[in-house]
Amino acid sequence: QVQLVESGGGLVQAGGSLRLSCAASGSIFIINLMGWYRHSPGKQRELVAVSTNGGSPTYADSVKGRFTISRDNAKNTVYLQMNSLRPEDTAVYYCKANLRSTTGWSDYWGQGTQVTVSS
Repeated sequence: QVQLVESGGGLVQAGGSLRLSCAASGSIFIINLMGWYRHSPGKQRELVAVSTNGGSPTYADSVKGRFTISRDNAKNTVYLQMNSLRPEDTAVYYCKANLRSTTGWSDYWGQGTQVTVSS
């Protein structure tokens, strides 16, 4: 069984910072992609930032220059450093991984972590 466990969400004032973490565990052979998506009420789930093996990170236009994605491949962990947070960043943030396990290649999602930015 593969699990993604997220941490680091919370309540912060506008202009503040938060760091999200997501650790993948289980019978994992290789991870191709790890990233973050978010979902807020009334909106579709949207890509925030993703990191693929051998490629440059991809960011949503709305977070460029404010958010930074990084990975620790030895720990199968992805981080999202969020600076200069805005109220519109309020959402549930989900970690996603595309990886190969004993059952082959699949996408996996974390349970989500709430980020609330107050004005």
